[in-house]
Amino acid sequence: MNELSFFERIEMNFIKDDRWLYIWDGFCLTLKITIIATLIGLAIGVTIAVIKTTYANNHGKKCVSVWQTFGQMLLSFFNGVCNIYLTVIRGTPTVVQLLIIYYVIFASVKIDKTLVAIIAFGINGGAYVAEIVRSGIMSVDKGQMEAGRSLGFGYFATMRHIVLPQAFKNILPALGNEFITLLKETSVSGYIALEDLTKGADIIRSLTYDPFMPLLTMALIYLITVMFITLVLNFIERKLRAHDR
Repeated sequence: MNELSFFERIEMNFIKDDRWLYIWDGFCLTLKITIIATLIGLAIGVTIAVIKTTYANNHGKKCVSVWQTFGQMLLSFFNGVCNIYLTVIRGTPTVVQLLIIYYVIFASVKIDKTLVAIIAFGINGGAYVAEIVRSGIMSVDKGQMEAGRSLGFGYFATMRHIVLPQAFKNILPALGNEFITLLKETSVSGYIALEDLTKGADIIRSLTYDPFMPLLTMALIYLITVMFITLVLNFIERKLRAHDR
């Protein structure tokens, strides 16, 4: 392999038989999984964060009616479920969760592997987003909740219109880092034979027996993508800071 020139190696790895499509199609699939899984994780995370915050704010309060007692019991149940979910997801590796979902949960169901990856990474990301969002909610001054209630908003309306928007401003960098982490974690999708970016580069390597070019290209694509996301996040942060002033 060393006797080939640089351009001959490019031709062999990427141009011959349109092998560059393994990289391109894999990159598109990686982005698709990451974006949709992030949205699922965000929905799960916000829901769990609100449940846990609501439980913490109401735990120990004296109930004056049967409905309040029932509400406390229901909230306690959901909080317990959330705690189990967070413990299990954060305590086990992502690749193990992916394998269990594909080979155990959906073992008897014919399902698209891309959908399996989206579900697995969405569930995994939700556990980490939940703690990020919860910390953001806790960083908002308690007076904001009282101000919303004094304006006539209910608890959840205040949370939605006043508390959460301020919380998201505070946690934007952490959410951005979680998105970047999820992007890189999708590289284990090949364990269920999904041809993402990492698998695409590995396929080229197996065809050409030249690991340097495809693996270096894969690494550069990940690096450039992360750098681009970081630039976008920094731009949004500057705009938000300017708006605050």
